[in-house]
Order: sequence, then C-alpha cells, then structure tokens
Amino acid sequence: MEHEATDSAHRQAIIELVSLLPNLPGVYRYFDAEDQILYVGKARDLKKRVSSYFQKNLSSLRIAQMVGKIVRLETTVTRSEAEALILENNLIKALKPRYNILFRDDKSYPYLKITDEKVPRMLYFRGAVDKKHQYFGPFPSAWAVKESMQLLQKIFLLRSCEDSVFANRTRPCLLHQIHRCSAPCVKIISDSDYALDVDNAVKFLQGKQTEVMASLERKMFNFSDALQFEQAALVRNQMSALSTILHQQSMESSDQADIDIIALVVEGGRVCINLAMVRGGRHLGDRAYFPAQAYALSAMAAQEIETEVLAAFLAQHYVDQKIPAQLVSNIVLDAPELMLALMQQCAHKITWSVQVQGQKRIWLELALKGARLSLARALSEQGAQELKTKALTDTLALELEDLAQLRVECFDISHTQGEATQASCVVYQHHKMQNAQYRRFNIKDITGGDDYAAMRQVLQRRYAPIAESLHGDDASAAQELRMPDLVLIDGGKGQVEVARQVFEELGLDLSLIVGVAKGEGRRVGLETLVFVDGRVALELGKESAALMLIAQIRDEAHRFAITGMRAKRAKTRQTSRLEEIDGIGPKRRQKLLTRFGGIKGVENASVEDLMGVDGVSKALAEHIYQSLR
Repeated sequence: MEHEATDSAHRQAIIELVSLLPNLPGVYRYFDAEDQILYVGKARDLKKRVSSYFQKNLSSLRIAQMVGKIVRLETTVTRSEAEALILENNLIKALKPRYNILFRDDKSYPYLKITDEKVPRMLYFRGAVDKKHQYFGPFPSAWAVKESMQLLQKIFLLRSCEDSVFANRTRPCLLHQIHRCSAPCVKIISDSDYALDVDNAVKFLQGKQTEVMASLERKMFNFSDALQFEQAALVRNQMSALSTILHQQSMESSDQADIDIIALVVEGGRVCINLAMVRGGRHLGDRAYFPAQAYALSAMAAQEIETEVLAAFLAQHYVDQKIPAQLVSNIVLDAPELMLALMQQCAHKITWSVQVQGQKRIWLELALKGARLSLARALSEQGAQELKTKALTDTLALELEDLAQLRVECFDISHTQGEATQASCVVYQHHKMQNAQYRRFNIKDITGGDDYAAMRQVLQRRYAPIAESLHGDDASAAQELRMPDLVLIDGGKGQVEVARQVFEELGLDLSLIVGVAKGEGRRVGLETLVFVDGRVALELGKESAALMLIAQIRDEAHRFAITGMRAKRAKTRQTSRLEEIDGIGPKRRQKLLTRFGGIKGVENASVEDLMGVDGVSKALAEHIYQSLR
C-alpha cells in the first residue's frame, strides 16, 4: 500500500509538472525510482508531446511499461526542433537510456583529405573535419577511401607523401617511376600545372567529371600547340584513364548525384540497417548497422519496429554527418517532424524515395541483399555465442535466470622484460565482448617483471571499491558497482593464489575466481581451469564449447593488454631518446617532434634541417645529429 501511494504521488507530481511545460521545442528525459535514465526524446511542442505519454490508452506495450516506471522528468527548451534533434542524440549517445533504440557510435567514418598547402597532398583521414582543408566523403569503409586515392594517383598523379619526406627529397621516388606521382617535390611539374591537377581531382571527387575531361583536353592541345609532345602524351594518358573510369561509372549511373540507400530488414527478433553510399554517381560500398540494445526491441510490436528503428537511425546517423539530398529506402517513413528537423539542420531539401526505378532500384536491391546477409550472419553468430554461454554456465554450475546477464571479467598482465607493465580487464556480457567497458591499468611501484605483484595491484584497484560498497549501507552504490559472475585469471596456480589472497582480504566470494592455466606447448584446447574454493581442476578438452568461450575471452584480454603495453613502450622510448640529449628540454623536444612529425623524422633530419628549428644552434644540431645515430 505504501509503495502504491508513493507511485501515485510521483505520478501526480509529474502530471502537475507537465501542465506547466511550454508549447516550445525541446528535449525531455524520464528517470526511474533509482534515478536511472529511462528515455530521452525531442519534441516540436514539449507540452503536447510529454502529455501524450500520460494518456489512459497507450498504443504500445513497451511505452506503457516505461511510463509505469517514471518518477521524475527533466526538460530542456531549445530554439528549434533541429537544435532539439542534435541535443537529443548527443544525450542518447552519452546516457544510453534503456528504452531508446541506440546505434553504436564506436567508429567514425573515414574521409579523403586534400590539404591546403602550397603543394597540396591527399591522405586518408578519420576524425573531426575543419574548414582549412578539403574533405571528401564520408566513405563507408577504409577500402573505399584507398580505392579513390589510387584512382587520383593514377589519373592526376597527386602526391601522398608526408611533409617531412616531401621537404627532404632530392630525386623522385618510386611512385613517380611507376607513374603514380608527378614529383612536385623536385619540380618536375610546375606549381601551376600541379595546382591544375589538384583542381581537376577536386572536381572529379565532386562528380564534375565532364568539366575535368574538358580541362584535360584543353591542356593537351596547349602542349601540342607548343610542340611539347611528351607532356601532351602524358595528358592524353590521363584522359584515357579517366575515360575508362567514366565508362565504368556510366554503367552504374548517368546521374552524378549524391544518394544514400537505406535498406532495413527485420528477422528473428533482430533488425539490420544496411547503408550504401553513392557519391558523384559512384557506388562507394555499404555498411551494416544493428541496434545496440536488442532487449529494447523485444518488447516492441512488429509494426513499431520498422518505423522506430529507422527514425532512430536517421536521427543518430545524420545528426553530425552530411545529409545527401536523396535518400532511397525500402520502408515508407511517416516522420514529418524528423525530416523537417534534418532539413533545417542541413539547410537543403531532402527527398525520401521508396518506389525507384533504373539504377537506383538495382542499388536498393543490392543493399537489401547485403542487409539480409549481414543479419543472417549476425543471427548465426548470436546463436553460436549463446550456446557457448550456456555451456560455460552449465560447466561451472552457475545459476542465472537470464544467460544474457552473465558477466565475465578477465585479467592479463603484459610487459617487455619488465618495461611498460600494463594490466588489462576485458568484459563479456550479453553474449559478446563489451569493448566500451574494457579497462587498462598502468602498474606502478613494483619490481619490473613481477607478474604476481602486478596481478595483486590490478585486482585490488578493480575490486576494492566494490567490496567497500557491498559491505557498506549504500544499496544503490552496491548495485552500480556489481561484482561479475566470473573472474578469469590468465595464469596458473601462482596467479590464482594471488587472486585468492586479494579476494580473501576484501571479503569477496572465492568461488568467482577461475584460473586459466596454459597446457603443454601452450596449445589451445589443452588449458586447465584452476579453482581456489576446493574444486578439482578441470581439463575440458578442445571440443568443449565452454573452453572455446573461455579461450576467446582470455585471448581478447591478452590482445588488449599487449597493444596497450606496446603503445606505452613506444611512447616512453620516443620521449626518452630526446630527453637523454643534453640541451633538449621539454619545449625544444616538442618543437623538434612537431617540426619533423615524430622521432623518426628527427632521426632522418640533417644538421641543416635541425638548425631550422627555433632555438637549435649549429652546435646543438650537430650534437642531436650525432646522438641519434
């Protein structure tokens, strides 16, 4: 009765707050009794939108379940719906609400970049773009960028070398010899002719191939009229290569527009969106996306899935991406507010097409096939992974109501002869590795190479806060810092004994510890599972699905540890080589690394190059030169 009275009071307070909301665009957020975020949404009219959630008859069971948990509401007023769209999706990505459909944002799109320099170069780029340089894309994959770069090298002979290499060339490199660069580094091509090639490359990437062909034709005739027949022949070869490319593209599309093809497929309770990108009439490839929170979809009615998932994808994908004027899909989208917000954001009209013909229809059919293949592969992998999870819980007699909630944390130590020691902790849950929850620990104040001391330190740092919350009075903190169901230690009896001591000191359950001792010759399948709570060691055999999963988690922990250790070691060594030179302080070291692009560039620099750095005299330059040899 007391619980029901509390819920009623919360609901009444929310309804009173809703009545005070303005009829303005904005973002709303719902929270449960434990102050966990439930849902983030945007609205053109906050009062109307939020009020709709508290009607007696809700069309969706999923929404009704969520509304029953709401005890608190927060809102933020924005100047426009487009602004609300951006804020909504930034909050969704940051807070990951339970009832939102969330697409992972774990990888940015690559671009092809042409730099704003006296002699521009092209390069593969991934990250935040700026206004100084020219960026083309985004491309769906690294392969698509590199293919385009190869085309530009073949047709326009643009340089791709680092500035430090370009500035120190005295003769053409191999790329010039195989006709992939016009060698502006040694002035084989004039600055004006190279600038014209860059301009043509930009037009080609913008889909203005006809203009490029006309420009090359004029250039060829100018060389011919000037009796420069060798240069005219080179331009003729450029035109020939471009003609071949244009012929291939004309078989794809005569329309040189930018188009995104969005194919959505639902099967087996899962959804896949396959995005194919067409830029300047060229099909650049595709990429498949899956909602990160599959459990949010399980409570949705079938007719809800397509509309809600598609709307979530459009908002999250295009909130910080360039939006083409044409979007083609197999799904009819009834979301005028969303489309209006996207158009306000990109400042141009967007056409949503479903019934398409010709080449666009072919592209859509190909995207649909790609979506079905990706979904079938994902369902197959999911089924196999779920079987491995069940095998592991059965083998270790773990009692769980929901197998997806099984949480495994695995630790590994990595170093090189005691240098740059790092520990890794990887997490397995929901039948897959949870990359966002991985952690690395820099191990300090131990004897180099002492793996036992390193393991003791990482386990104490990881589980001491949890033990403190479990033994304290703060129930919400204990829930947030939940212990895993299994702690895997990559090592034999010695490592496991260290784990036992730490868990005993912290008052934690010893049955959670499982050591993975390597078998004879370190061969996969011969590992032994070691326990500290009295259970006999287990040798499962290489056919065991449980051991396959343990090996998968263990290998991921090892990979994560060793990559971190190598990066740390490289950084330490790079800095230390310059630090060891007398007369090189932090400021001069930074200037040298910036000027030459890293320690390799400094090592390859001549005495004269080093003297060009502010604050480096001839004597110091000679000292640096000799010290790095």
